[in-house]
Amino acid sequence: MRPGRLFWKFFLFLWAAQLVTAVGVGVGIWLLHPQGRFGGPPGGPPPGAMSAPMPWPPDRVPGSGGPVEYVPPPRHDEQAFWQRPPFLPLFAGSLVSVLMAAALAWYFSRPIQVLRAAFERAAAGDLTARVGDAMAQRRDELADLGRDFDHMAERLQGLVDAQRRLLHDVSHELRSPLARLQATSDLLTQQPERAAEFIARIERETVRMDHLVGELLTLARLDAGLAGTCSDNVDLIDLIDEVAEDARFEGQPRGCTVNVDIANQGLVPGNRELLHRALENVVRNALRHSPEGGRVDIALSRERTGGQVLIQVSDQGPGVPEADLARIFEPFLRSEGADSFAGYGLGLAITRRVMSAHGGTVLAANQAAGGLQVELRLPG
Repeated sequence: MRPGRLFWKFFLFLWAAQLVTAVGVGVGIWLLHPQGRFGGPPGGPPPGAMSAPMPWPPDRVPGSGGPVEYVPPPRHDEQAFWQRPPFLPLFAGSLVSVLMAAALAWYFSRPIQVLRAAFERAAAGDLTARVGDAMAQRRDELADLGRDFDHMAERLQGLVDAQRRLLHDVSHELRSPLARLQATSDLLTQQPERAAEFIARIERETVRMDHLVGELLTLARLDAGLAGTCSDNVDLIDLIDEVAEDARFEGQPRGCTVNVDIANQGLVPGNRELLHRALENVVRNALRHSPEGGRVDIALSRERTGGQVLIQVSDQGPGVPEADLARIFEPFLRSEGADSFAGYGLGLAITRRVMSAHGGTVLAANQAAGGLQVELRLPG
């Protein structure tokens, strides 16, 4: 990977900073140690005195009777290289600063280049781009940025895949009623004597398509955040009683019963219409999968810790395969054995969107005694 502009900026800045530091330190040492410049002790020889001989030969030591010979200090041009102006330290410091600046600039600029390449791939449509492996050895903010990018890319890839699946499923679901409408209209022209039968068929298919389009519009509004205000005070007791009454009426032909257990008051902030839709979808789904003569239980309580409101809807149906529990709230998903039931698989998806819009959650789990239990939690 070729060094980019950021590398050279880091390199020049760091190198200049280290070079100025090295020059300043070297010049400071050179100025504060005059013996390094003159080869003698600070202050030089005392006035009127000759410099102490250095060195004194053994036979020339004062007091030995021999003549005293003065050995002059070395001339400036005879000083050792390291006693002259600090060219060697400056050169060594400059070389080390170049190497360190290059290493630091590469250390900082390389992950940014990796991130830029990943962003270019993502912008080109390749949402599989990841940078985690390239930054696995780092433990700094740039590594955190890389992990955030991977999380963003995974989220975007999931959303795009979900949109593609949604488009495919919508096309599939619309194709069937459209094909039946086309066939019915052809038969109507060929057998006008059966017009009443064919018109009734066309009306049923039209109602099914209208219901599907309405569900899709609701799902799209929730995803876009256009569901309306969620700040009204909603009495969940009245809402549950209303949903339960409708469910009892719907379950009468099959002998199904709906029981309600309310342990606490359920006043929460939210949108009553959306909460009614969310709970109704769960209860109708439980009623639809209950056997003849089965029972659906709706319980309302408030948790002591946190003050969240909990709504539990339980049925006595076959439950859901464990592999599908985490996916039953996705659009158009039908678990095994659900093909015989009406619906498009959008009800629970709408419930999850409604709960998310209210700051709540929805979870599903199989009961030990059989059947499915769905828990809806709302902030109190």
